[in-house]
Amino acid sequence: MAGTVIQHVLGRLEEVGVGDVFGVAGDYAFPVNDAIVGHPAINWIGCCNELNAAYAADGYARTRGVGAVCTTYGVGELAAMSGVAGSYAEHLAIFHLVGTPNLATQEGRALVHHTLGNGEFDLFHKMAEPIVCASTIMTPHNAAAETERLIAAALYHRRPVYMGFPGDVADMPVLGTAQVPGLPTSDPERLAAATDAVTTALNNAGQACVLPGVLLRRLGLQHAAAAFVDAAGLPFATMFGDKSVLGEDHPNYIGMYVGRLMAEPVRAFVESCDVVVMIGAMLTDGNTAGHTVRLDPGKTITIDHHRTTVGSVVYRNVEMADILAQLSGRITNSPRRPDIAPGTLEPISGDGDDAITTEALYPRLAGFFRPDDVIMTDTGTSSLGLTFAQLPQGAEFHNQTLWASIGWATPAAFGAAVGAPGRRLILITGEGSHQMTVQEISQFGRHGLHPIVFVLNNSGYLSERLLCRDETIAYNDVAAWNYAEIPHAMGCPEWFTARAGTCGELDEALRTAERATTAVYVEVVTDTYEAPPMYKKLHENVESFYSVP
Repeated sequence: MAGTVIQHVLGRLEEVGVGDVFGVAGDYAFPVNDAIVGHPAINWIGCCNELNAAYAADGYARTRGVGAVCTTYGVGELAAMSGVAGSYAEHLAIFHLVGTPNLATQEGRALVHHTLGNGEFDLFHKMAEPIVCASTIMTPHNAAAETERLIAAALYHRRPVYMGFPGDVADMPVLGTAQVPGLPTSDPERLAAATDAVTTALNNAGQACVLPGVLLRRLGLQHAAAAFVDAAGLPFATMFGDKSVLGEDHPNYIGMYVGRLMAEPVRAFVESCDVVVMIGAMLTDGNTAGHTVRLDPGKTITIDHHRTTVGSVVYRNVEMADILAQLSGRITNSPRRPDIAPGTLEPISGDGDDAITTEALYPRLAGFFRPDDVIMTDTGTSSLGLTFAQLPQGAEFHNQTLWASIGWATPAAFGAAVGAPGRRLILITGEGSHQMTVQEISQFGRHGLHPIVFVLNNSGYLSERLLCRDETIAYNDVAAWNYAEIPHAMGCPEWFTARAGTCGELDEALRTAERATTAVYVEVVTDTYEAPPMYKKLHENVESFYSVP
């Protein structure tokens, strides 16, 4: 691939699925910024700050499989780090392009802006290393080879990589070529052994079930997992961070597995199974409802990205895609589907001038969802309230269960909307989270996107109120904003906005949102302590969940 270093890199990123790069321009990054703007197949998507840009790339990767963020050296890359770290934790392939000072500046240890004034220029690259799976500083000689190495690493691990471009190097011609590596393949013997072990365990099991995980979505293997579930006739449940990974309209879906907090029939069934097959699921505290699940390791089969574990035996170098393909059709045992209907929210309650309670709000939101919606929620009351909302066909539910960064959802929703412009995007966020990253509302309007936004205003950080010792403590209060006026102040004059403080006002806003041809932004006002049942249960278990004495 001919051209300059940055042109070569952008060309390869476009080939693996990057059509948009989020970022904030900076003088050290101008050669990179210029090349992105000049690329015929990649769009520059400017964001209001670098943290938001990293979150947007994260949301984009959730709908497109890969994403990219571009920042300048020092101040820019450090500002993006929390977002990049979140993508690392949540297994998202993000390419972080960083424009750095030119070679003469670095070699001369010059005292220049965006540095610590000590003549050292590799500090920030070193800071990034723990939150990426591979990194490099590009040169004309290594550009071709390192580009392939980093692309392969990002796709193999589904984690971010760091690409540094000294300003003068970015525009130098590439010297050398590199072969594009092939896709990872399984060790045939280990694959056969793992397949036999899983098949034997399932065929000998009196009862078995599946817990599909979010890695299936990251790898685009939902259809392969569904084919395995169908062929084996296995029932499945999902943990919180894996919600909607396999369709909740599937006949084998029995509901949410949330440990000892709620949905007791699902918990009792899953934990009584002779075999539980976890496919790309992680036993994090959020997924295990504060470690209240009780899965017997001896009865658990774990199909991970690159290895499979059956009981205590680990079969390494076994790719998830390969073993799923091998297993379909191999399971001859026909397990009985339990007589468990997926848990749902209560019927809609309240009308007219009634206050908006939890029982009034979340069933209304669940009824608002449509097939193929992309639903983005901040981790907290806004997402936990929808745990048992059974989603229609093709609808996707996204939150940041593991990294759980307050403020993630608004810019991530912007990135997801850019990545999936043909789908209806719904953002549901608390007002405390929204205040952190609200600037990206302006970018929705700037790019002609039409999200439907619900901002839940309960006068503070309710999630934290329910988890700390003193619910009334001052650090959980936030400034009172006029939320419904925000889109118009941020350059979105055509948006429909409303403030709903009663059930009647919320019903009217939802009816308008259904038929709107513009973006919709609704502030939903509830009582300060109006919490969904899942969070109340967490509150009851707060000592075990957060080890708060």
